[in-house]
Amino acid sequence: VFFMDDDLFDLSATKGTPFRYRHKLYKLAFKHQAWLRSMDASLWLSTPHLMEKYQSWQPVQVLPRPMAQPTEVITVFYHGSSSHKREIHWLYDVMKSVLEQDERISFEIIGGKEVNKQYKSLPRTVVSHPMSWETYTRWIAQPGRAIGLAPLLDEPFNHARSYTKFFDITQAGAVGIYAEASQYSEVVTHGKNGYLLNMEKLSWVNAILELAGNTAKRDQMLENARLSVNSLAQG
Repeated sequence: VFFMDDDLFDLSATKGTPFRYRHKLYKLAFKHQAWLRSMDASLWLSTPHLMEKYQSWQPVQVLPRPMAQPTEVITVFYHGSSSHKREIHWLYDVMKSVLEQDERISFEIIGGKEVNKQYKSLPRTVVSHPMSWETYTRWIAQPGRAIGLAPLLDEPFNHARSYTKFFDITQAGAVGIYAEASQYSEVVTHGKNGYLLNMEKLSWVNAILELAGNTAKRDQMLENARLSVNSLAQG
């Protein structure tokens, strides 16, 4: 069986598409038509247009159907800038293990080509481009995120960082997991309005999986985090 959802047997139909794309179609489909006929392959097509165009193949129409949607999606995210290069690298093993163990979990991270190159092999992972602060504040307020990550390695540049990601994660409607030996300990009480963990990868894997499996606990911790944010806003 050879299935087509695009017109792959007529290069003139691809006019206007990039040369590299047309060349790909030529190599993978167009040049194999004679071989497919010699193999007596059945041609499956997805649209009436294709059915009419390739009726000499006596094709079978296969109509599109919606994919089955997952019953639950738990989005974990890390929104570090390029100054967090080492944290981004450190987090890879953590999220690889998490994604392998719980298929409900998806991961969202911000970064450029280097980050995309490292993370693109992970399942259910989205790498978003860096954006302006105004765009980010609107984006982070969109619902759907459950667990936010804020790892910090023990480096001189990190010693001056504040606990602002506590605000971002809470604004996202998520519960945060934060580096223990950092400024986050000033606003986060472990197990109440977030998690404080040492920078040991297995601890982060276990904490993410635990929170992903306990909606009631996440809801209570998020409510506590929002109360903390409101208290800090009032000075």
